[in-house]
Amino acid sequence: MSQAEATHPRSIPRLTASWAFAGGAVVGLVGGLVGLGGAEFRLPLLLSVFGFAALAAVIVNKAMSLVVVIAAIPTRLAAVPLTEVASHWTVVLNLLAGSLLGAWVGASWATRLAAATLYKVLAALLVFLAVVFAAERMGTLAALQLAEPVQIVAGVAAGFGIGVVAALMGVAGGELLIPTLVLLFAVDTKLAGSLSLLVSLPTMLVAFFRYSRDQAFAVLGQNRRFVVAMGAGSVAGSVTGGLLLGVAPEAVLVPLLVVLLLASAVKVWRHT
Repeated sequence: MSQAEATHPRSIPRLTASWAFAGGAVVGLVGGLVGLGGAEFRLPLLLSVFGFAALAAVIVNKAMSLVVVIAAIPTRLAAVPLTEVASHWTVVLNLLAGSLLGAWVGASWATRLAAATLYKVLAALLVFLAVVFAAERMGTLAALQLAEPVQIVAGVAAGFGIGVVAALMGVAGGELLIPTLVLLFAVDTKLAGSLSLLVSLPTMLVAFFRYSRDQAFAVLGQNRRFVVAMGAGSVAGSVTGGLLLGVAPEAVLVPLLVVLLLASAVKVWRHT
């Protein structure tokens, strides 16, 4: 991948602050309506609408995911007592033991993959997230009854996989962390949402630091106004969507979002 391809999006449409804010707000709203940050929907937007190359889109998506997670932490901590969150510190450390390494490995892979290969990987991961999203929303997750040593090993392995996926796509990983917390550690969904942020933040910082060592990281400086505007829109949309959580019926919303992810995967796969 050339430096020009990695850092400069193609020129359709103009990367105006207003379009960037609107795109971020829509994505944030959609994500907020289903309790997510929306990064999995922002990535196809960056690739297909704003024309960023694969690696540049991942880096921009990671920067905005980081902003959204930081903005969400005070709200989540207010919704769940700090003492309850703190009592599960071993669970957070268990997942971090794998996710920090996974984030470094995933970001390293992304910077080394050829552009054509990275598009295929991103398309496959979009399909994977669509399947996980549909399975989580359409069924009730039951905690696995694992012996403690097995649970610890499974937590590290799951954390590693989540760290890799989150780094490769530039997402926070909440769509994978929450079901993992429920399945492996028998954490209720509301608490899992708060714990996932505590895992996501350091995991994203590791990936962000790894990306900062690559020349493609210059995309953030070269498109500063765009990044700031879309980041602000993403936060505003996420907050609004969170306030409206449950308003839109999941029986309608979930299938539409799954179709959107699958359609985006096809478009990204065919990207040239």
